[in-house]
Amino acid sequence: MKRHCKKKRHSIKNNLITDRRTRKIKGLSTTCEGKKHDKKLADEQAPPFPKGSKLWKDTGFQGCEPEGVTTLQPKKKPKGGELAPEEKEANRRISRVRVRVEHSIAGVKVFRSRGIYRNFKAGFKDALNETACGLHNLLRSAINACNQQQMLANAA
Repeated sequence: MKRHCKKKRHSIKNNLITDRRTRKIKGLSTTCEGKKHDKKLADEQAPPFPKGSKLWKDTGFQGCEPEGVTTLQPKKKPKGGELAPEEKEANRRISRVRVRVEHSIAGVKVFRSRGIYRNFKAGFKDALNETACGLHNLLRSAINACNQQQMLANAA
């Protein structure tokens, strides 16, 4: 009988900070191994946030509360229980904003700069992810410029 063993994967991970309005990448953490948890990576690198900004985080960052920043996170369903209707509505409002953040992350993943990675040259991983984020931001700039032109044409 054949045993099904987990294949070893050399994956990499970064945390991204995005602007929810423009969907551009504003911050990129240094690259680390894929098995490290997102919150641990955020705690180690402590990305700077402007005072008074809002941090729309997912449930993987529970407990991450930077100073001077308002954090918004969906409430988890209690084990064996249900959320109140008000809590469900609050989660929906947060998710409507977070979906834009997830679209930005997907925009970087399109360039396949994450996941299984086999090149171990020094500094190449970070350069690869920075390039992918730069290409994503360039694409977002072009899309935003086209949208502005369309709005101006429709208003005239």
